[in-house]
Amino acid sequence: MKIAGFLLLVAGWLLVLAALVLLHASGPRALFTLAGVAVELLALGLVFRAHRIRRGGPL
Repeated sequence: MKIAGFLLLVAGWLLVLAALVLLHASGPRALFTLAGVAVELLALGLVFRAHRIRRGGPL
C-alpha cells in the first residue's frame, strides 16, 4: 500500500504537468488538472492509511 501510494503521488503530478503542457483549451486542461488533484488525494489517503499505527490486537 505504501509503494502504491507513493507511485500515485508521482502519477498525479505527471498528469497535471502533462495537462498543462499538452492541452491548450481551458476546459480539458481544467478537467485533467482536477483528475490529477483527485489522484493526489487518493494517494495521500493511501499513504496516511498505510502509516497509521494500529491499536489493539491483530485483525
